Amino acid sequence: MNVFQIFIEPFAQFGFMNRALVGAIILSVSAGPVGVFLMLRRMSLTGDAMAHAILPGAAAGFLVSGLAILPMTLGGFAAGLVVALLAGLVSRFTIQREDTSLAAFYLISLALGVMLVSLKGSNVDLMHVLFGTVLALNDDALIMIGAIATVSLVGLAIIWRPLFAECLDPTFLRSVSKAGHPVHLIFLALVVLNLVGGFQALGTLLAVGLMMLPAAASRFWVRGLEGMCALAVGFGVVSSYFGLLISYYLGVASGPSIILVAGGIYVVSLFFGRRGVIFTRVQAPRHRVA
Repeated sequence: MNVFQIFIEPFAQFGFMNRALVGAIILSVSAGPVGVFLMLRRMSLTGDAMAHAILPGAAAGFLVSGLAILPMTLGGFAAGLVVALLAGLVSRFTIQREDTSLAAFYLISLALGVMLVSLKGSNVDLMHVLFGTVLALNDDALIMIGAIATVSLVGLAIIWRPLFAECLDPTFLRSVSKAGHPVHLIFLALVVLNLVGGFQALGTLLAVGLMMLPAAASRFWVRGLEGMCALAVGFGVVSSYFGLLISYYLGVASGPSIILVAGGIYVVSLFFGRRGVIFTRVQAPRHRVA
């Protein structure tokens, strides 16, 4: 087999592989920058909690109209926003912190969503909701993912400066502007929106992987915000491409393959990145013992 047959032919010959790659690339472009801001704001686990929070809404859409894209998307988005608002209200009016309330609501949401799917669907439907079916993306799903990515990128561009300022010093932003709280809510909405888009391809359990792993890997290579966002997108695209190839040749699930490749990139970056373990140890100044 030549290079073309190995790396290009699966996407050129099969429409489902082509659509899967396009959908995963769109998700990478949209979710990568959001993941960078989640990481810088020390909200990485919040993304995982929100990914589970969309499950009952998506399950409600499934109960109403089966695996139709629009009802599940709208239901998941609504459920994610409700959980985010409830967690914020609990942390504001009680002694409990936001991360604890998010953990509580995400566990409730996960259990409720699985129960709702099991009421009407089979184990196959449950696996579809939890792990996605990137190889089953159709034109309607691609249009939905593209629309979500467009809204997400435009929204992120609008709040870019105050969001960046909040990453650097949240206290300073609150002291000089009242934009801190609205920006936080808009950002949470964008997180939910990207998770809903990723849910179509990767399911509720893996959607956050394409958001956080490339972002975490990018930090080991560059310092600047724009550089991290661009590199996170690049890592996401590479993960999507090689993950789909691995799933094609080995006959394994596509979603987990994509996330495992992203995880491999993270591990390599952890050790060999410009700010990784090896480079940092080599460059660290040697202190003389007095």
